[in-house]
Amino acid sequence: MANSFVHVELHTNDLAKAKTFYTKLFGWKLQDMPMPGGGTYTMIDVGTGTGGGMMTAQPPGSPPRWQAYVGVDDVAAATRNARELGAKVMMDKTEVGDAGWMSVIVDPTGAAIALWQPKPRQGGQKK
Repeated sequence: MANSFVHVELHTNDLAKAKTFYTKLFGWKLQDMPMPGGGTYTMIDVGTGTGGGMMTAQPPGSPPRWQAYVGVDDVAAATRNARELGAKVMMDKTEVGDAGWMSVIVDPTGAAIALWQPKPRQGGQKK
């Protein structure tokens, strides 16, 4: 894997307002989906390029932000490596339903980034 950006996610305290704004601004197609454990996740279809999602900010009340995800072959190993290189692990390897696993780190400069490992699809293809 080339470790490219694979997903971009908006965490917001006003999901309805964000949906209206970005749909009107960019013409993005949005689709609400149930999240594992409850709540709603809005998938963003941008047409071509890296898509993303929108959700209510986590933890609740945290500042709105865009979160970038980088694809990795092994999220646990990449998270350990990041820690060894001086990153702070904000969220260790976490399963995301049927889709894959993620972690969130803060690099030595203070910038947060998420790591993403998709689960294999039936037949051995990755999502």
